[in-house]
Amino acid sequence: MRVGNIITAACILLLAGWMLAGCGGGDEKPAATSKQEAAPIRVGGLVDLSGPTSSVGSPYAEGLKGGIEYVNRQGGINGRPLVFDLQDTAYKVQQGLSLYKKMVNTDHVVCIQGFGSAVTEALVRTLAKDKVPNLSASYSAHLTDPKVAPYNFFIASDYTTQLRAALKYFKDNWTDTRPPRVAFIYPDHPYGLAPIAGGKEYAAEIGFEIVGDANVALNAIDATTELLPLKEKSPDFCWIGGTTPSTSVILKSAKNIGMETVFFTDIWGTDETLPQLAGTDAEGSYSNQAAAVYGQDVPGMKVIREITGDQPQMTHYTRGFVSVLVMAEGMKRALANGELTGESLKTSLETLREYDPMGLAPLISFYPDDHRPNMAVFLYTIKDGKLTFVKEQILERREEWLGH
Repeated sequence: MRVGNIITAACILLLAGWMLAGCGGGDEKPAATSKQEAAPIRVGGLVDLSGPTSSVGSPYAEGLKGGIEYVNRQGGINGRPLVFDLQDTAYKVQQGLSLYKKMVNTDHVVCIQGFGSAVTEALVRTLAKDKVPNLSASYSAHLTDPKVAPYNFFIASDYTTQLRAALKYFKDNWTDTRPPRVAFIYPDHPYGLAPIAGGKEYAAEIGFEIVGDANVALNAIDATTELLPLKEKSPDFCWIGGTTPSTSVILKSAKNIGMETVFFTDIWGTDETLPQLAGTDAEGSYSNQAAAVYGQDVPGMKVIREITGDQPQMTHYTRGFVSVLVMAEGMKRALANGELTGESLKTSLETLREYDPMGLAPLISFYPDDHRPNMAVFLYTIKDGKLTFVKEQILERREEWLGH
């Protein structure tokens, strides 16, 4: 009798379970999935907000924050908001490494928005081990080779490509019968040295006469001694591979000694502050950039103006903004194919082909065996105290240039 009662009770419970399932009990699994889809996506930010490179790190970080705000205004990544943990590396490697470990091991970020060369270089092997992508603003050419830095990405052409592109522009517009003469001015620092060998090789290839070098420190207050030997060699063009303050010192010193040449700078050597620092001595100089300047007539500028309340920003801001757009596109593709992880984000970024960041930067493509975003540079000149667009110079994607 007791056995019969137990069997009867079991049948009743089983029938009740079936009834609940038929009445919608099966909705529990989709509800969990919906909750998972709405879970925030954590992103780490390692940027020099203080220290010697904070003058460019701070506006870049503002661009990152603006990009995060824009993506979240658009509904996040498939309904999942981005949570951005921005931290100050202060141009200190150990501080950057400690912050990274916490972000990955405790906060479980999917990826990093990085910045400076020192921290970026120190993280290369760790990123590969942890399978965490780093979208940085360190544009050294070797970081574009996945064999060397498989989890590193950036949205600007590398330093050597920038130099080659400018040389190509000047050579194409050279009308004299003699070869143009070029000299190279740069700090004795890994960042300054990075593009010189490849740039000189290409300059010789396309017909420049290389007439000399000069080392000018990033903290120089005068460059007369370094420039006088170059003046005697009458270069038609001089590359400056430093930062905006050192560029200003070079331009002023050149003016003081009567040195006549066309100066052109790397991506960090000119920004909107150069005319303020160098005054009229900046007029006619050229710069390589990887993003539109504030107010330029491109589709994405309307978005940036709305995000910033129509307050002018430096070109570094725009590059930070674009870096977030590229990251977000990779995340959307990763989620479309399954789970979002650092590894799936890397794979998805490597499927980008001529991705258009709303005209704010040249088209971007990544490949599994080639992380060069493009072979393009936006050339600007200083005219009437403002950065003025000249041309988008595009080079061929030569295999032997990868990583060099």
